[in-house]
Amino acid sequence: MGRTRIQHFIDGRFEPGSSDFTLINPASGRDYGSCALAGPALVDEAVGAARKALSGPWARLSLDDRLDLLEAVALGIERRAKEFVRAEILDTGKPLSAASAIDIPRGIQNFRFFARLARTHGTDSFATGSFATGAFPGASAGSSGSLNYTLREPVGVVGVICPWNLPLLLMTWKVAPALACGNTVVVKPSEETPATASLLADVMNEVGLPAGVYNVVHGYGPDSAGEAIVRHPDVDALTFTGESRTGERILADAAPHLKSTSFELGGKNAALVFADCDFERAVEGTIRSVFSNCGQVCLCSERVYVERPIFERFAEALAQRATALRVGDPWDPNTAMGPLISAQHRDKVLGMWQQARDDGGDVLCGGAAHTIAGDELSGGYFVQPTVVTGLPETAAFVRNEVFGPSCHIAPFDDEDEAVRLANDSDYGLCAAVWTSDLNRAHRAAAGLHVGMVWVNSWMLRDLRTPFGGRGRSGVGREGGVHSLDFYSELKNVCVAL
Repeated sequence: MGRTRIQHFIDGRFEPGSSDFTLINPASGRDYGSCALAGPALVDEAVGAARKALSGPWARLSLDDRLDLLEAVALGIERRAKEFVRAEILDTGKPLSAASAIDIPRGIQNFRFFARLARTHGTDSFATGSFATGAFPGASAGSSGSLNYTLREPVGVVGVICPWNLPLLLMTWKVAPALACGNTVVVKPSEETPATASLLADVMNEVGLPAGVYNVVHGYGPDSAGEAIVRHPDVDALTFTGESRTGERILADAAPHLKSTSFELGGKNAALVFADCDFERAVEGTIRSVFSNCGQVCLCSERVYVERPIFERFAEALAQRATALRVGDPWDPNTAMGPLISAQHRDKVLGMWQQARDDGGDVLCGGAAHTIAGDELSGGYFVQPTVVTGLPETAAFVRNEVFGPSCHIAPFDDEDEAVRLANDSDYGLCAAVWTSDLNRAHRAAAGLHVGMVWVNSWMLRDLRTPFGGRGRSGVGREGGVHSLDFYSELKNVCVAL
């Protein structure tokens, strides 16, 4: 198979751009292709196409026709699922089991879910005043009341800046509701993982989405395509998932134009494991919440607090199960954990593990790169599943997001201490609580300063629920009607009766 070359997609056409950057397969560490690089001029072209489409055929479609197109996009991804899986694995190195069972199906589901939600969701209406006497505040002479109703209108051009860890899943989580609400989009995938955004452009053309509705520009963040989108005066709203410091910079750059923003940022999430938990279920759930996608999920548990009576047993079980995880070839159906996304990120994670050792941490398992014999995968960015204990709460490994397959495990003595430890963080994305005491579960959930709490589960998602964090974990909420609200301008119409 020849080298891959990924292009921009602007106004319904693929465009090569004037320069490229190299694409690396993280499982092999080898160059597998190239991707076009956008500068301000191409971003301006994409934004112009999106702005023009807002008042073109897209705007003239009925709601049902628009949503029918989104349902067709879901079918189009489904028909080409093997291509999407291959692209996702080449870009990310994630195991076949995850890409085929989670990432691509969720991308399909996102279009179906938001198309069906927008088709059925109503808006508010209020009848005010006394129709018999006109006795209501603000009544004009001869008026017997009023009817207020709400219209949803598109925000306009939405800049969609996507992360590399769940490329199609998180991109469609934003694009689907944006299009359902009648907006147009300019998408910038991560420079690490551009392939599925380009494949989706093919599907958009196949189903007949009007030109300019979905645009993709490739490149980096600062001083590149990402910054150009953020600063562009004709981009009306920004949605971003990524690292907290990047979110801070985007907010600052967007401020002069008062753009609407929705940011899902980093996490340093806690899992609270009480002595009365279902032990096996809690161990297996924590293995998932720490090591899924090689720990490269903002929702992963990086701090595990275990009630003292079961601490030693739980720590030993967690380390044993972590050591048993199969790390390696993403195309092997039995692989549980693939590589980290890049050499740079691998070196960052390994450096944080070394810092944990230097600060006195006890590495129960892992803590090093994982080597694979043979030419094909020997250059991949694989690391060992890692469990650390014995560090103070002030240690950098306990305070700062690692975004790799590791956690710090520590004991606690009572419920109040567990909640206090979990809340002692600048982040507030999510938490997991493992207990058989329903009253305790409700108390802990209410006391945790996070956007999402799972009880006896992890990442069990209902797409109708609000998704987002507090503190350094984000701004705003998406999911269900919360997404419709972000991607809409709500207009009140008051009619005197």
